[in-house]
Amino acid sequence: LSPDEDGVCSGRYFSESGLVGLLEQAAELFSTGGLYETVNEVYKIVIPILEAHRDFRKLTLTHSKLQKAFDSIINKGQKRMFGTYFRVGFYGSKFGDLDEQEFVYKEPAITKLPEISHRLEGFYGQCFGEDAVEVIKDSAPVDKRKLDPNKAYIQITFVEPYFDEYEMKDRVTYFEKNFHLCRFMYTTPFTMDGRPRGELSEQYKRNTILTTMHAFPYIKTRVNVIQKEEFILTPIEVAIEDMQKKTQELTAATNQEPPDAKMLQMVLQGSVGATVNQGPLEVAQVFLAEIPADPKLYRHHNKLRLCFKEFIMR
Repeated sequence: LSPDEDGVCSGRYFSESGLVGLLEQAAELFSTGGLYETVNEVYKIVIPILEAHRDFRKLTLTHSKLQKAFDSIINKGQKRMFGTYFRVGFYGSKFGDLDEQEFVYKEPAITKLPEISHRLEGFYGQCFGEDAVEVIKDSAPVDKRKLDPNKAYIQITFVEPYFDEYEMKDRVTYFEKNFHLCRFMYTTPFTMDGRPRGELSEQYKRNTILTTMHAFPYIKTRVNVIQKEEFILTPIEVAIEDMQKKTQELTAATNQEPPDAKMLQMVLQGSVGATVNQGPLEVAQVFLAEIPADPKLYRHHNKLRLCFKEFIMR
């Protein structure tokens, strides 16, 4: 409700029953949006008011809605679609204030990169003319000096929610991993000679973590990026990350309830198939064939050996 409207405080919403009505409406909308956990939070405010009024009819109704919401959490759990996130950067003087600004866009759950790319290209094409808009296809840092000053450039990158390890203790459920998100990560593979991909021993990776001004889901579906951090992973660290990922996939596939033989077979083939280049066997041959000469690498070397130990056990 807008506070600057005349008479807003004497209107029908500005009363206890008006507040309850609005909150009930909010709970319904959360329920429609599949955010069942938040329905409980909204009703936590409503229930004490209804109890004070001894409105048992409404309490009955409220508790039945809560039961429905909790049932939905149990039944739909992981099947809910929460959203896909993209980082969008704007470059070029045509954009005015938007020049060099970055945003995170929240899109419906199964939006693919070409869809959002096509949409933004179309939208800004109408503003500046189709020939003046160009989408930058990679996620490497943009060098403004190489860009045509008469064009508007848009760089779009798929990003995933990012959490520190300590955060994962609180983000246990699927919902918690998809709600109140303000940090996102994307990775850019590179080699020292400028190519994106190379042999295992020369494959580096740049992890970029973006922090947004507000947490998603938010009133708007695009939010400004206010902070950007970058970490460079050396080839052996890239290998460690890959091995950890493979081990997690194996763990998930072997612990699945009910068991899924097809899924397990796919993960196993990807893990041990000799035809898969850059698989675990090659990782071991490249990084573990001999003890590294540089003492700084001992820690990584040991960590990779422990990764293999865990992997083989799985």
